[in-house]
Amino acid sequence: MIFVFHLTDKPDSGQLRTSVRPEHKAYLGLQAERMAFAGPLTSDDGATMIGSLLAIDFPDRAAAESWLANEPFTRAGLYGAVSIHAFNNLWPQKVGFPA
Repeated sequence: MIFVFHLTDKPDSGQLRTSVRPEHKAYLGLQAERMAFAGPLTSDDGATMIGSLLAIDFPDRAAAESWLANEPFTRAGLYGAVSIHAFNNLWPQKVGFPA
């Protein structure tokens, strides 16, 4: 089942995000075969990162929550708000994905 993670950074945490990002990307890379999509949430300028939006296939909620508990940004205390939802992908993606 795909779980979507909507993760919003704590205010003024850009430096923390930048310093932990390489470890975060490596951790995400371990899930590449199960990843539906992943990327940073940004402010309206399209560049300033303010969170993360991830969609990853896990066998159940417990596995999704366990994965997130060990995620580097989570361990570093970056996120101020976290929500996890089961997701059914019913629409083929056409916009926003690399060709």
